[in-house]
Amino acid sequence: MREAREPAVLVLRNEPGSDFCSGIGFDPLELQPDPASALAAVRSPVVCAISGACAGAGLEIALACDVRLCDSSARFAMRDALEGRLPAWGGTQRLPRAIGASRASAMLLLGTEVDAATALERGLAHAVEDDLDEAVDRWLDELAGAGPLALEFAKEAVHRGSELPLADGLRLEGDLNHQLAATEDRAEGLAAFFDKRPPDFSGR
Repeated sequence: MREAREPAVLVLRNEPGSDFCSGIGFDPLELQPDPASALAAVRSPVVCAISGACAGAGLEIALACDVRLCDSSARFAMRDALEGRLPAWGGTQRLPRAIGASRASAMLLLGTEVDAATALERGLAHAVEDDLDEAVDRWLDELAGAGPLALEFAKEAVHRGSELPLADGLRLEGDLNHQLAATEDRAEGLAAFFDKRPPDFSGR
């Protein structure tokens, strides 16, 4: 059984009044390993809160997060090809997985910008909020009520399973259930259910 060594939830956001990341002013190839890969490797859920421009490498960072919240000022784009470059932090792979190949092609090949409402409709954003601070607190409260190990295992099942045939993905889910069944968190969750009380998870 793996020990929980990471925070239950990681939050990434820009300073109020600034862009999330415009993707301008630096060469992504100079940063290795890239931040998007580092975020994708975090076992715990990663939430990002986006306002203003989220473009190029910034969008690649957002795509590596599990939950993407934004306000109405958010604008999403990937113009690397128009500038003679390729996305270098997974954009050509994560964007089609998030919104589909056809819509991703328009963003990748034409540099099409997407506003917050369109991002929500296409699944690029999970929610558009008037108050990002309040929204982050609300999502954190929801996630804090879940078992940290269950969150990690669910994230692993989604990310690894999406690259597997269905039968192998179901086998992965079963294997993760067997691992979780041996944890203190699983026992605590069952005890809390039968005692009709909130669970007190320890991450073990």
